[in-house]
Amino acid sequence: MRIMCLNGWGGTLHDRLIPYLRAESPDVLCLQEVVHTPDASRDWLEYRDGTHVLPQRANFFREVAAALPDHVASFCPAAQGVLWDGQETIPSQWGLATFVRASFPIIGQAQVFVHKSFSSDGFGEHPRSRNAHAVRIWDMGKARTVTVAHMHGLRDLNGKMDTPERLAQARRFADLISYVAEQGDQIVACGDFNLEPSSLTFEVLGGLGLKDLVTARNHVDTRTSHYKKAGRYADYMLVNSAVDVIRFDVVVEPEVSDHRPLVLEF
Repeated sequence: MRIMCLNGWGGTLHDRLIPYLRAESPDVLCLQEVVHTPDASRDWLEYRDGTHVLPQRANFFREVAAALPDHVASFCPAAQGVLWDGQETIPSQWGLATFVRASFPIIGQAQVFVHKSFSSDGFGEHPRSRNAHAVRIWDMGKARTVTVAHMHGLRDLNGKMDTPERLAQARRFADLISYVAEQGDQIVACGDFNLEPSSLTFEVLGGLGLKDLVTARNHVDTRTSHYKKAGRYADYMLVNSAVDVIRFDVVVEPEVSDHRPLVLEF
C-alpha cells in the first residue's frame, strides 16, 4: 500500500501537480489546503489576505478527483469565505480532502475540528479553524485493517512554537485516531502540522505508539523552493509498530507545491 500526504497549496502549481498525482496514483492521498468552489465560472481565482495574494485553483477538489477516477473522494471543509475574480467576490470552501482507492473499502471514518469550528461567514482571524479526517480501510490483498488520519495544524502568526491551542489540537487529533482505529490496526497519521519537531504534539501522539518518519530518517526539509521563509519543517508522517515500512520518501522533485509530498510504502 502507498500513502501520500501533501499540502496542495490551493492548486497554485496546478499544471505540475495534477499530472504528478495522476501518474503516482497513491492508494490513499491525504491532501490539505483544498479549494472547492462549486459556483465558480473561472478556473483561477485569487485569495487575498492583506498584502498576501495567492492564485487559487477554483475547483481544485474536483480536478484532483478527476485525476484519480478510481478513488473515493471526501472533502472536509474547515471554512467558507470568499475568493476574488477581479472586483467580484466568489463564495468558496477551504479544507482538506482524502482520496482512497475504491478497491480498499472504507469501513469506518470520522472528521473533527482540532481548532475552533466550521466558519461559515468568512475564513476568520488567525489562527483559523482547522480540521482532521480519519478513515479505516480494509486491505483485501493482505486481509488487514489500516487507519489513516491527517490534519492541517493551526497557523499561528507568531511562529511554530507550542501553545495551549496546539496542545489541545494534538489531543483532539489523538482522540480522533483512537475513535476510528481498533486494536491491531496499522495506523498512519500525517499532515501539515505547522510545528517544529520538538513540539509536545509528538509526545501526545507517541502515547498512541506513533513515531515520526520524517525526523527519524533524518529528513531536514519538507518545504520546496517556493517557500521563502525560515523553518523548513511543517509536514510529518507517523506510524505505529504494526506498520512494516518498505519505503519512505520526502519527495524533492518534482516541486508541485510549496510543500514536499511525503510518500510511504508498506
